Amino acid sequence: MIKTSSLPLGRISLLLAILVWLALVLVDLVRIFGMINNLDSGISEEVTWILEILFFLFVYLVYRHVFWKNRNADFLTLIWRGVSTGLFAAASGLITELIYLAFGESKIGTDPFLNNIFYHINFGWTSAFLISTTLLWRHLILYQKNKQVVKQWQVFEFSMLGALFFVFFNHNNLDYSFLFGLVILLVISILLAVNLKWIPYLNFKEKWKTLLFLFLILLSSGILFYRVLSYGNEARLQINLTDNLFLMALFGFVFAYGLFSFLVTLFNLPTSSVFEQKLTEAINFQKLSQSIQPEENEEQVLDILLDSCMSASYSDCAWIELNPKEQIQLKNSLRLLDQPTQTALASLFPQETQSWTFSNATEQVQPIRLNHPEYKSALLVPLVVNKSILARIVLIKEVKEGFNKEMTGIIGTFARQACIAVENHRLLNQAIENERYQEELKIAQRVQKALLPLELDHPDSFEISAYSNTADEVGGDYYDTYQVDPHHFVFIMGDVSGKGTSAAFHMAQMKGVFQSLIQLGLKPAEFMKKANAALSKCLERNHFITASIFEIDTATHTFCHARAGHIPTLWYKANEKSAEFISIEGLGLGIVRNPSYQKHVHEKTYDYQVGDLLVLLTDGILEGRNEKGEQFGYDRLKTLVEAKHQLSPPTLQQEIIDSLHQFVGGDGMIDDDYSLLVVKFTHPD
Repeated sequence: MIKTSSLPLGRISLLLAILVWLALVLVDLVRIFGMINNLDSGISEEVTWILEILFFLFVYLVYRHVFWKNRNADFLTLIWRGVSTGLFAAASGLITELIYLAFGESKIGTDPFLNNIFYHINFGWTSAFLISTTLLWRHLILYQKNKQVVKQWQVFEFSMLGALFFVFFNHNNLDYSFLFGLVILLVISILLAVNLKWIPYLNFKEKWKTLLFLFLILLSSGILFYRVLSYGNEARLQINLTDNLFLMALFGFVFAYGLFSFLVTLFNLPTSSVFEQKLTEAINFQKLSQSIQPEENEEQVLDILLDSCMSASYSDCAWIELNPKEQIQLKNSLRLLDQPTQTALASLFPQETQSWTFSNATEQVQPIRLNHPEYKSALLVPLVVNKSILARIVLIKEVKEGFNKEMTGIIGTFARQACIAVENHRLLNQAIENERYQEELKIAQRVQKALLPLELDHPDSFEISAYSNTADEVGGDYYDTYQVDPHHFVFIMGDVSGKGTSAAFHMAQMKGVFQSLIQLGLKPAEFMKKANAALSKCLERNHFITASIFEIDTATHTFCHARAGHIPTLWYKANEKSAEFISIEGLGLGIVRNPSYQKHVHEKTYDYQVGDLLVLLTDGILEGRNEKGEQFGYDRLKTLVEAKHQLSPPTLQQEIIDSLHQFVGGDGMIDDDYSLLVVKFTHPD
């Protein structure tokens, strides 16, 4: 007896598709021969429709087999297959068009037999492109499976099946029934087109390639659709195979999903960065650490883990199996199913999954296919502590192959983190709390140090020096520089409200905003407006950021300045031999979180001379207090700069810091973060 799995279904389907296509060509040529010789071919239109439907079905089977073999391929590889088919189909149509333009009204150009052969070639490639791309969209839509999405796709498939046979009931494609059916199918297509959960898994480089591929697919669709419309106006065709509801609906679906994917990918580009993958990992661990608290007992940890895994995997039901040797009791080990159903599902698992003996195999997260009337796939997640299986989490879905690679990886990460939490809980709860706190501070310190630039961009026409010190383990002061072009340089200083890890986190957000926006060539005021819009979406409600930004033009000896609630910058003018604080209006970033913020920020351009100084600072310097409660203040800083203006920026910077500590006295400790950035214009550019 021949096993179905051993049959080359892909090759058989391809052979049948080719044979049916040849039959279509032959039938059409017979009709043309009869028409030329005034003979009755004896072949009805229904024969053509049957052959066309068979061709569609065999092409569908061909590409269904191809996608099944390549189901584990990455997104770009799969999309490129659709691109290559589309480009080939579009090229065949364009080449045909060029041939007819070249021959014009010659005998070859008007030959009906040749014309219909070319028409069938274009029909075949157009059908192959539309069906293969539809299956590609299906793979992307069902990448993150849930019951609702699966049902939507099933409705679409049944609707397209009905459209396949629509030609037997209606030959007039311009009547209301055709338009009504087409509108219904387009509405379903648009509803499916919003399922784009695969796009966030692309990194920045992959998104650019995806945009190119999607554009080529849209371009190919447009060219092929134009060719289909042009065929509809040709009277020399015996039967127009492309002028039917099924192909029109495929065009609509392919174009709709391609367009939605292109736009969403394009709009996601500004949020992508080189730290995208690391940030995703950090967020996953952050969510887990927030869900599992060390002070909770093991039962509570397992309960939280079960809910977290269900939420992350969109499972329909789940349960926990406890090792009988472990002294753990759970009040509610089942989720969204009863005990008899759980027992029936557990009996479907392979025998090797029933053992509680530890091995490398049992440590792995295992997807399992279920032969059950309602539930089709399962994920077995072992919880291993000290090479002993503590428990198993079983996640169940109503759809086949419901757990993809990324989802399995996330669940495995959750499980490992939970096991670590249980193990640490058994050692010493309080020690874990202290150790975790110290580790978080070390990480924050390293991150904050890495966020401040090691080298400051500047030309030979001015010198620059910067310094930052935190009152706590981490702080929220920030400075940075950026060279726009050989004559334009930008530097910024910011101060996040508050102290500690929260301020450091918002400092990192500020750096990301600066590095992203400043490359757009924005003027200082426009930068502040866009930065406020970006930070308003991520800053906590009780936090804001003050900032001062300067754009130096070494060619014109000018600088453009905008301030967002920050400490005014001290400007020493060499020609006047005096210093003054630049007073310009501006409101802190994140205080007003709507478009009206643009009314609260301004910029102004100033001329500078050789020998001028700019001293940017945070409020920690001015608010430093001595034993009498007096502040260091504006006047003391102004006097110091006027007296020491001839010094280089690093030396002047150190003079300011030493003077601050001497003024504070005692242990010399400053209660707040403080930063300093000194710029001195040395000679013309």
